[in-house]
Amino acid sequence: MNFISFLKDGEEKFGISQDQKITDLTGKINGSNSLKELIFSNGLHEARRYAENNPGDLDIKLINLLPVIPNPSKIICVGLNYHDHVKETEKTVADNPVTFQRFNDSQAAHLEKMIIPYASDKLDFEGEMALIMKESGSHIKEEDALNHIAGYSCYNDGSVRDWQRHTKSTFGMGKNFKKTGSFGPHMVLAEDIEDYKKLTLETVLNGEVMQSASLSQLIFDLPFLISYVSKALPWRAGDVLVTGTPGGVGFKRNPPIFLKEGDKVDVKISEIGTLSNTLQNEVL
Repeated sequence: MNFISFLKDGEEKFGISQDQKITDLTGKINGSNSLKELIFSNGLHEARRYAENNPGDLDIKLINLLPVIPNPSKIICVGLNYHDHVKETEKTVADNPVTFQRFNDSQAAHLEKMIIPYASDKLDFEGEMALIMKESGSHIKEEDALNHIAGYSCYNDGSVRDWQRHTKSTFGMGKNFKKTGSFGPHMVLAEDIEDYKKLTLETVLNGEVMQSASLSQLIFDLPFLISYVSKALPWRAGDVLVTGTPGGVGFKRNPPIFLKEGDKVDVKISEIGTLSNTLQNEVL
């Protein structure tokens, strides 16, 4: 059973998907009208029991998926968190993680078109694993950090490379063009992943594997990252932590590869699923 956010008849809803059928949970658990509200109310287990006893019959083909959490209070991303990516970008491993933020408008959903911006033809892919956080607060201890994860998903941290390099000190603008990233297809509960370090990640462009890594290769591991961010900002229910991309990105290839209209990008993570998007030029 996987948790999703979706649109049906123009209304935002959430539920559980299983075998191409959806159990609509909107308003049914603790009055929650979104997945973020469900996480806040500690209703995930009750929601799962409800779906087991009341299996839905809504065909997944009749809805449009939304990003797993359409409106998180924050999306914290980690850069340079795999050694091969550090090497290909000719950087060095720092004492502390590189972090930056994405905004909600920069995200597309699974199967939704990602947008190549009119202002640039240098959109690149970055396959990553995302964490969806519980209502956890500040100053979390590393030894307790994994208990604060609600679930896992896939993320494409699409990057507009020329805008990312407009300044040397920050690259947030290059990470925040409209629908240049994507988040989905669903959330797998943290308790259903026995050992996240055994997960493998692949980014596939038009059928060709471009990135491949194990989550055991993270430089700054999940407990450290969760604790580190919590020293500055409290983790709120539905907040998203995007954990970094491995080597193999397009702009460091010879010749460089940038996404073009009609391309298809899949971010695949074992035990979690596949996030798929095709590319479309921005329409003015």
